[in-house]
Amino acid sequence: MTTLERAAIALALWAGITGAGVGGAAGTELRVFSAGAVRAIVTELAQTFQQETGHTVTLSFGTVGVTRGKLASGEPVDVVIMTDVAIDDAAKQGTVVPGSRADLARTGMGLGVREGAPKPDIATPEAFKQTLLSAKSLVYVDPAQGATSGIHFASVLDRLGIADAVKGKTQLVAGGYPAEKVASGEAEVVVHQISEIVPVKGVVLVGPLPPDLQKVTVYSAGLAARSAAPETARAFIAFLTRPAFKAKFAAAGLDYQQP
Repeated sequence: MTTLERAAIALALWAGITGAGVGGAAGTELRVFSAGAVRAIVTELAQTFQQETGHTVTLSFGTVGVTRGKLASGEPVDVVIMTDVAIDDAAKQGTVVPGSRADLARTGMGLGVREGAPKPDIATPEAFKQTLLSAKSLVYVDPAQGATSGIHFASVLDRLGIADAVKGKTQLVAGGYPAEKVASGEAEVVVHQISEIVPVKGVVLVGPLPPDLQKVTVYSAGLAARSAAPETARAFIAFLTRPAFKAKFAAAGLDYQQP
């Protein structure tokens, strides 16, 4: 065995003991601001990352609007997960490192009902419109919170000409999982991003919105310009993009393909 080989083995053993070979010093705490659309999968993978590396990951979820605000506030943060457009905007503003964007997944919008309830027809814009008009109650995320889905769905209601007709039976939530309102029986249907309908127990995804009314959103991660642990932050971003996790993203409703 050569001296170089011995040195390489020694270095590998040292990295395994200290954790320094996986994105920086062992025991680093990462702070992540993330849009809620990827909450289920990012929470799961953050736990796996912690187990694999010994680093801890503190997650803070909100709408893209809320996440933008937190990023701009000066709070400590290492990784930001938002829409690709929002990440690019943040890079231009200097709050995300230019060139650090990594696309994680894509999701579309869908409609969900309570498990066991009849599945309404939403195959065409007209069928979707009639389903919304026939529903006893409706829930979605308040557009005023800067939610990607809420802003888009409000525009869909305007396009269909039924915004005023459904206003009186609509609940607006600040964020989180509005589908929980359907699971509890507080609302009959939810319109939201598919990745935030699928994780909610007691709710069934009827299907995606018709193509003419659909909005496909790409979610991306970026390195925060003020990260205190950029090496570990980059390692976490690389971890999220591992090909081995594609099936997990798909199961979480984050592999939407436009028909």
